[in-house]
Amino acid sequence: MDEGPDTYRILRLRAEILELGSAIRQLQRAGLDDATAQLLIGRKRAELERLVKTNAAGRGLSTETGELN
Repeated sequence: MDEGPDTYRILRLRAEILELGSAIRQLQRAGLDDATAQLLIGRKRAELERLVKTNAAGRGLSTETGELN
């Protein structure tokens, strides 16, 4: 994976998802409502998936030549 803004964003999102997962487990152990954290982690996962797909598509096909890179 090359270094760039998308790579940084992917790594940051993965770290945020791990932190949210930990927070959800802590809330569940304490018997507290974790609905907000569950919603946020779902959004972060969708954002990560979208970013990874966009990044992979951008590297896989050159728009100028139509050939695989």
